[in-house]
Amino acid sequence: MIEKLVIANRGEIALRIQRACRELGIRTVAVHSEADRDAKYVKLAEESVCIGPAQAADSYLNGPAVIAAAEVTSAGAIHPGYGFLAENADFAERVEHSGFVFVGPSADTIRLMGDKVSAIEAMREAGVPCVPGSGGPLGEDDQENLRIAEDIGYPVIIKAAGGGGGKGMRVVHTESALLNAISLTRAESDAAFHNDTVYMEKFLEKPRHVEIQVLADGLGNVVYLGDRDCSLQRRHQKVVEEAPAPGVRDAKRDEVGRRCIDACRKINYRSAGTFEFLYQDDEFYFIEMNTRIQVEHPVTEMVTGIDLVKEQICIASGEPLGIQQQDVTIRGHAIECRINAEDPETFLPSPGRIDQYHQPGGPGIRVDSHIYNSYLVPPYYDSLIAKLVAHGSSRDEAIARMRSALSEMVVEGIKTNLPLHREIMSDDGFNNAEFTIHYLEQSLLK
Repeated sequence: MIEKLVIANRGEIALRIQRACRELGIRTVAVHSEADRDAKYVKLAEESVCIGPAQAADSYLNGPAVIAAAEVTSAGAIHPGYGFLAENADFAERVEHSGFVFVGPSADTIRLMGDKVSAIEAMREAGVPCVPGSGGPLGEDDQENLRIAEDIGYPVIIKAAGGGGGKGMRVVHTESALLNAISLTRAESDAAFHNDTVYMEKFLEKPRHVEIQVLADGLGNVVYLGDRDCSLQRRHQKVVEEAPAPGVRDAKRDEVGRRCIDACRKINYRSAGTFEFLYQDDEFYFIEMNTRIQVEHPVTEMVTGIDLVKEQICIASGEPLGIQQQDVTIRGHAIECRINAEDPETFLPSPGRIDQYHQPGGPGIRVDSHIYNSYLVPPYYDSLIAKLVAHGSSRDEAIARMRSALSEMVVEGIKTNLPLHREIMSDDGFNNAEFTIHYLEQSLLK
């Protein structure tokens, strides 16, 4: 087992990793920027190292500084959490070459699945269902690109191979708009990701976003831990997640889950990972794989009873996966609300000092958060300040518990999106599971 681990992240995920390490008897090193010097997880870690100024580019995205922190503290491993360096293949490679364990997949796997074109090609070969599309990068032949779009059928969507977070995507409804859309997406992709490769897919007009959680040890042992619905999104950013995905037939879920298992074996996947799909008319269509722990992992933990972060660390330590598929049982339903420091109407960030914080409780309630009374929310990073999770024996009970928890939660001194979450939990469309990925923006955020 790893004896000492560097947590190369901040906020609630840093505290979450720290708690898992504590249960496993692993000492932790918290790396932090100057802005996070007084963070809870920094105070609770056995050791801490300041790796740079407030700006993420000079601290949390500074790979050499993170590795240097591991060297000076004689740590054995680095856990990247999510975001920042978590899916940076070059960083993972440098970690391994420096003699440390990277808590995640191999650099080659991160590269394979980080490029959307190569990921789709790998999934097609593994039998994972994919969205009808170009089957590879688009070339420079305009007539060929027009033919591909005609064969797929409009509307189509042009996507950047190196894209993510809703960037590098453009929907095209007519033939006359196609070539300009390809050109614009190439330019946008090159500017944002230094990669102008784009591809084309059928644009599904009323899909949901459903994902499959997997654990794999790189030794051939793989399990899938059910699914999650992440359809309530704003500008491609998830707002509410739940498990299991409502309305998905058990047989279909199991079929796709087992194909994901086969795909993990084919690409020799190691660690926790998530296959993301668009789901429409009882069919799954692969869109990408996230080669890291997800923000929404707590809902899977609540319905399975399996600690995903601890499993990640044990796998990274070289231990074989101690779970078989028959051991995975889904119990009840869980919902997660992402609580952000932002104006609930304009969605502009709302950094500042928290004057009063009250954390809700009660049966089935879990709060993953690093904030506290008088905590200063810095303006330099993502606005997520807490994840509020409710678990119940049924979806209705989970929603009822979430409503109660939201009514109890108090964050004063800054603006948050708590009012939006209260509105969502009272919305008939959400309560009846009658939504798509467009529902939040079209129905509640008009």
